Amino acid sequence: MKSLSFLSCFFSKLTRSGAMLALAATLVAFPACGNAEQAAYHVATVAEGLDTPWAMAFLPGDGRILVTERGGRLRIVDPGSGDIGELTGVPEVDARGQGGLLDIAVHPAFPEEGWVYLTWAGEDRGRTATHLGRAMLDLDELALSDLEVLYVADPFFDSTAHYGSRIVFRDGYVFVGFGDRNFKNFGPDHIAQDISNANGATIRLALDGSVPEDNPFVGQQDADPAIWSYGHRNIQAMTVHPDTGAIWLAEHGESGGDEINIVTRGGNYGWPLASYGVDYRTGQPFAVPHDETDEFIAPVHHWGPGRTDHFPPSGMTFYTGEAFAEWQGHLLVGNLYHRYLGLFAVDGESVSSPERLLEGRGLRIRDVAVCPGDGSIYVIADDSDSPLLRLEPTANDARQ
Repeated sequence: MKSLSFLSCFFSKLTRSGAMLALAATLVAFPACGNAEQAAYHVATVAEGLDTPWAMAFLPGDGRILVTERGGRLRIVDPGSGDIGELTGVPEVDARGQGGLLDIAVHPAFPEEGWVYLTWAGEDRGRTATHLGRAMLDLDELALSDLEVLYVADPFFDSTAHYGSRIVFRDGYVFVGFGDRNFKNFGPDHIAQDISNANGATIRLALDGSVPEDNPFVGQQDADPAIWSYGHRNIQAMTVHPDTGAIWLAEHGESGGDEINIVTRGGNYGWPLASYGVDYRTGQPFAVPHDETDEFIAPVHHWGPGRTDHFPPSGMTFYTGEAFAEWQGHLLVGNLYHRYLGLFAVDGESVSSPERLLEGRGLRIRDVAVCPGDGSIYVIADDSDSPLLRLEPTANDARQ
């Protein structure tokens, strides 16, 4: 018997409602890119009319999906009917530039622990900083309450770019990746090399926002004790490896130089002193490539230099479902500029070049998630009128 969660995620009963019958008409068949042995898939439009969505999170035991919109709305989507609701109690955000309401993640013990975690760009006297907070979720009232700001990546800057930010949980802690706020200084005094603040860094906190005593820079003078790793440019993708528990992230480079990294405690990833990118303005190198120095931790996969060879990422997850058996352990990452969903085979710390899913549909992929019930793949795009899409196996390839 399939669980109710499975039924709410998977498009299996076309007769549930007229809305579901209409949804059936939106199915389009696409062959999988690349190897012939990889599964074919089709695409269903689950819901329509999302306004510049940025992140999504499944509600365990419920089947519905929380979706942030960068303008400041938090939506809740029923994937069975396609209905979209709106929650109240969302923090005030600054949506200028790349800011707004950003990532969302559900407490690992939800629904027993009713917290949801959010990141957003907050404003103070015209300047902005990335915020991490949590609030209690009331599904009956469709409301957030008891909002707590857990961390602010201060200082506030006169910049509306490179906020990051993604949230993951591991071992009872919350990790968040931030951006470098788009500072163009390529020297050693760049903000991402300054551990007195978390811009261009990842942080690790207890779930209540307190700083763990075993963080790498606790007790170090002029260091932010929340920092876990640093030397990053603009982290817009993070996930936890399902087997090793390692945190993987993907970050934007400068005209190429996009990277996939495995996060290590206290690690310096080199930005902007080591990079495979080149200066947007001049097209010239500004840093030594990682493979020419052992001073910094090198990415496990990279692109560049130049705009023709780059992969500006957003949204990232390992595939662990049953719907696409051939993709078990593969990495799914959204590509903003080239507008496709990358499917990467992973062998240990070796990452292949990606197969291109959803290519040709013009979608700046912003986030990707795997339904915990049936293993179908959900995708949102960066657009003012964006659909929520679901990738499923074709009928002759569906798993029993």
